[in-house]
Amino acid sequence: DVQLVESGGGSVQPRGSLRLSCEIIGNPYSSNCRAWFRQAPGKKREPVAAFYTGTGSTHYADSVKGRFTISREKLKDILYLQMDSLKPEDTAMYYCAASYSPGVEKAPLDPSPYAFWGQGTQVTVS
Repeated sequence: DVQLVESGGGSVQPRGSLRLSCEIIGNPYSSNCRAWFRQAPGKKREPVAAFYTGTGSTHYADSVKGRFTISREKLKDILYLQMDSLKPEDTAMYYCAASYSPGVEKAPLDPSPYAFWGQGTQVTVS
């Protein structure tokens, strides 16, 4: 089975930085798209950023553009999320997700095509 394991969460002051990592285990072949989503208490899950492995294209939610950077280490197939200039409103549980669905690149920030999810890592900005 495919498993996603996130790490790197923690507590940080506003304007600080954190880097999240997501390792994929048991990956039979390269997933089409990898992404980060987040969910704050009492709020709906929302997309953060996505990385389409076919072209290396990246996609970001408006709320994080210019502050967050998604990247992938191809050899070890690790997904990263570099978060800079963090704000209190970035506080949430962050989840890594992987999709093998064809066509996911048409709407990479839509959670529907993502069949595999990690357990999450908490990010607190205060």
